[in-house]
Amino acid sequence: MDKISIIIPCFNEEEALPIYYAEMKKVMDSMKKQTSFELLFVDDGSSDRTYEIMKDLHRKDGRCQYLSFSRNFGKEAAIYAGLQNASGDYAAIMDVDLQDPPSLLPDMYRILKEEAYDSVATRRSTRMGEPKIRSFLSKEFYNVINKISKTEIVSGARDYRLMNRKMIDAVLEMSEYNRFSKGIFGWVGFRTKWLEYENIERSAGETKWNVKKLFIYSLEGITGFSVVPLSIAAYMGVLFCGLSFLMIVAIVVRTLIWGDPVAGWPSMVCILFGVGGVQLLCTGILGQYLAKTYLEVKNRPVYLLKDSSKEEQRIMMMPLSQNLRRKSYGQG
Repeated sequence: MDKISIIIPCFNEEEALPIYYAEMKKVMDSMKKQTSFELLFVDDGSSDRTYEIMKDLHRKDGRCQYLSFSRNFGKEAAIYAGLQNASGDYAAIMDVDLQDPPSLLPDMYRILKEEAYDSVATRRSTRMGEPKIRSFLSKEFYNVINKISKTEIVSGARDYRLMNRKMIDAVLEMSEYNRFSKGIFGWVGFRTKWLEYENIERSAGETKWNVKKLFIYSLEGITGFSVVPLSIAAYMGVLFCGLSFLMIVAIVVRTLIWGDPVAGWPSMVCILFGVGGVQLLCTGILGQYLAKTYLEVKNRPVYLLKDSSKEEQRIMMMPLSQNLRRKSYGQG
């Protein structure tokens, strides 16, 4: 029997966790004759009761496993940690707020079993209920990145997808520190079938993604999967060099014909500000790429674990004397 690992990144989701588990339990029970499940909750440094609820779910249902980070490392790190620890033949990534409907899982699994696909991914066909400014910025992001990147990123794509083990292993080969999963899924290739569904409101809690965080995340995607911004900086340099040469020629000609009047310093100041601004912009673009290179060469881990269900199970299986000795050491 196949096993499906469900990776669920969580950050301050104490309200949504019980609701998600109740809905997911229905799906797991309906598919128990076809496949077994592993729910792998990843606590991304939550400050509420998310961690405690994960531990309670693990004790009540052995299918629920958990990983807990030492601090907040971000959703991308949570996805990577989940994939690294997934033991299933298939793995799916889902949001705990039920914006990724669990009811799609049976169809996704059937497609992978019956058709020649390695992944079944989802995308939103509408953005109803989402703030208009956010919808506009998201749409423009996909337009821009698909024009400047060789990696196709489908508009409205969610992280919610079911992958076979071949694709999981391929994604894990990309162990880079600066991660952008939507780009990584597209870069590794493999045959993917897309399922569309209408936007669904959160089941509980509030979104952790404001406009600022989405903007920073979009920069991660652009700088991670395109070098066009570097080319733009170079083209702007060439353009301004050409303009400055033409201006020098025009000034020389004007001076020879009409002399050298003193007037004109305001326009000169504007030009200096304009050229200085372009130089700072180009330097900023270079800085973004240099910063990413700096973080990569430091070779820091993508995440650090504080606790996990495997660690809890290991302690429970220790001989009684060793377990007592471990507790006494912990008490100093």
